[in-house]
Amino acid sequence: MSALIPEKPIVAVSIGDFNGIGPELILKTFSDPRILKICTPVIYGNFKIFARYKKLITHEEVSFHSIKSIEEVHAKKVNIRTCWDNDYEINPGTPTADSGKCAFISLEQATKDTIAGKTHLLLTAPLDKKNIQNDSFRFPGHTEYLAAQCGKEPLMLMTGNSMRICMVTAHVPLRKVAEMLTPELIKTKIKLLQQSLQSDFGIKKPKIAVLGLNPHAGEKGLLGEEEEKIIVPLIAEFKEKGSLVQGPFAADGFFAAGTYRNFDGVVAMYHDQGLIGFKTIDFQSGVNYTAGLPIVRTSPDHGTAYDLAGKSLADESSFREALYRGLDILKNRQEIKA
Repeated sequence: MSALIPEKPIVAVSIGDFNGIGPELILKTFSDPRILKICTPVIYGNFKIFARYKKLITHEEVSFHSIKSIEEVHAKKVNIRTCWDNDYEINPGTPTADSGKCAFISLEQATKDTIAGKTHLLLTAPLDKKNIQNDSFRFPGHTEYLAAQCGKEPLMLMTGNSMRICMVTAHVPLRKVAEMLTPELIKTKIKLLQQSLQSDFGIKKPKIAVLGLNPHAGEKGLLGEEEEKIIVPLIAEFKEKGSLVQGPFAADGFFAAGTYRNFDGVVAMYHDQGLIGFKTIDFQSGVNYTAGLPIVRTSPDHGTAYDLAGKSLADESSFREALYRGLDILKNRQEIKA
């Protein structure tokens, strides 16, 4: 990706599963003409899909500019880059083979253009992790797919108005978490969080909290040994090198007492440990950011919400926040490099 970011970055938007709420989020977000003053959106999909949703979603008028390649982008319009020519029917609320296939095509092409530097920010709408599976996508989610395309270790970092929290293990079964928690993996994730807080959020000396794995953070070995054998020594190692890393904290009390407010970033050991607290506190402003990659990718902190699809009920707040957060990260990266 080019180091030079224009004043109005080009944003590649994948549509996710078009039978979910992705198209509605896109329509509602980009119906605000003020957004065109800060970025140039390129939706990777097909005009006919959005024409059908415009009839279902009331009061959302967006004038799209259809293009065949990213080189045809119009800086003052909401562009749709045609990714397939087939006229697929929409079936809001029900995933289909066609919606899964198109979700992958959209993501694949948006990712390629972003990695190539033709676009500057990748904004992904929610997809169905099972429905998208194919010979080219054998991943549990966006994060792992993007990491493979970039050849880098990713960090699933949830950011909101109140906290930033990452997961050491993300999309894995709970029964496998403990065996995956090696000192090397935890150390890598803490370092990635430090680097992201510095380069992406402009925090020179980040203060980081680390959660324990077991109830009451192991109760000094009574309820589990991972804290005493792995996490405590790692934290001591970071402190010896001058890093502001503290813990391990018991997750329940950490969130309930508002201790997260005292830190720039939090490290959770597994998916739900971090996301239950995060979504309870920061759901509407929540953004999923994939740190550790050479590209900037953000998405809302929720899924396809099939039960809301096609009903004009979806809340675009997190999707819009993901756009703004991504643009802020681009700006921070640019300023730090300058």
